Formats: sequence, C-alpha cells, structure tokens
Amino acid sequence: MLVIKKITKIFNPRTINEKVALHDVSFTLEEGDFVTLIGGNGSGKSTLLNCVAGVYPVDNGDIFIDDINVTNLCEHKRAALLGRVFQNPIMGTAANMGIEENLALAYRRGQRRSLTWGITNKEREHYKEILSTLELGLENRLGTKVGLLSGGQRQALTLIMATLKKPKLLLLDEHTAALDPKTAQKVLEISDRIIQEENLTTLMVTHNMKDAIKHGNRLMMMYEGKVILDIKGEEKQKLTVEDLLVRFGNVSGEEFTNDRALLG
Repeated sequence: MLVIKKITKIFNPRTINEKVALHDVSFTLEEGDFVTLIGGNGSGKSTLLNCVAGVYPVDNGDIFIDDINVTNLCEHKRAALLGRVFQNPIMGTAANMGIEENLALAYRRGQRRSLTWGITNKEREHYKEILSTLELGLENRLGTKVGLLSGGQRQALTLIMATLKKPKLLLLDEHTAALDPKTAQKVLEISDRIIQEENLTTLMVTHNMKDAIKHGNRLMMMYEGKVILDIKGEEKQKLTVEDLLVRFGNVSGEEFTNDRALLG
C-alpha cells in the first residue's frame, strides 16, 4: 500500500546549514500494516511523514501509494489518498464550524463542490452513529463549534474525519503528544479500534517507546535519517523497552538518550 524507494531529503543544500534529514530510505507497507515509527529528535521521522504527505518534496527517490506514483504530486492532490491526524488538536478541523459541518467536509473530500450546501437527515444520523462509538457524548452536540471542544474530544473527532472515507494510508503524527496521559490513552484506544475495524494501513509517529511497542504489528526506529530497526510479528510482540534500547545501541553504536521517548 505504501512503497518508499531510496528517498533522500536535504534541507539548505550547499550551504553551511545543510542538513541531510533522510538518506536513501526504503521500505514497504503491506495493506493493513500498522507501523509505529520512533526515533530521537532529528532522526528524520517527522520529515519522512511530511514527505509521504507531500508537504516536502523529496530530492531523490520515489513514493508509491496504492501503486500510484505520488512523488511529484502536490500535497492537495495527494490528500485524496491520505488521512492525517496532527500533533496539535487545533489542526485538522475548522474551529468556527460545528461538529456536523466538519464531518460533512470530511465526507465530501475528493468530490466536486457546488454552491449547494446541506446536510441531509440521513447523513446526520450516520454521523451520530459514528460519534456514539467514541463514548464522548459528541453525538448529542452536532451543532457545537469544534473550537469549544477539549483537546481529547477534538483529536477523537479528527480521527473520525480522517477515516470517514477510508483512506489508502492513515498518517498519525504524534497525535497524542499534546494530550494528558489519561486522554492520550483514550485516543490511542480509539485509534486502535478504528484501524482494526477498517483494516487501515497506518504509519504512526510517536515519541513514546512504550506506545511504539504496544501498538501496531510492526515497529521501525530511525537514526540520522535512516531506518535502523524494523521489527515485526512475534519478534515485536515479545519486545520490551530494555530490548529496544540494547538493539538501538548495537546498531547505532550510541546510547539512546531521548528522555521524552524513555519517560513518555
């Protein structure tokens, strides 16, 4: 569902501030794969996600989503294939519009727009049914402006919007990092359920080693712009934080010192 072929991304090339953020990165996600992506600051994980989403163009290599070469597609054209949830709960929704209006925008993604705007009763009942699965009471607040919701409610709504029309690829960009631990756990539970029920191919960037190990069927770790570990299946199920730290040290030759990842 996602094929990354030898992509390289360099910021400020041929200057004193040149930074190789991604170096010859290659991997494949099969349909239904749920991959957690972890690494220290500057390892390249967020840059990788932004290259897949089309925010950054790559300098070399190719990106395929569902056998479509999207390497040279701009962000808004690529968006029809993707669902994305950002770290900041404010992003991904329209704060001054109601819950049902935000859902309607997501529901109409990829369709031709007209001057006619209306939400049918059938649509409204569909939204209520989906929102009720969150167990946050949002199904009874369809007219509430999204800007009045809590961070957790807004992030849960963004998850629904990102998956309302099943995307080819779901990108979760540290989507619980700005939430308190209890709310973050709730949002992760909702994420797991939606991904499993819809069999979504997912790439989740996280700063938390425990979450990276607990969620998904595959874990990739990045270091200095490269994927240095790719752990899946039974091997991942038996993985512990201590094991991951040892393996990181063996591959990189350094000690993993990112406090955010260790203490998250």
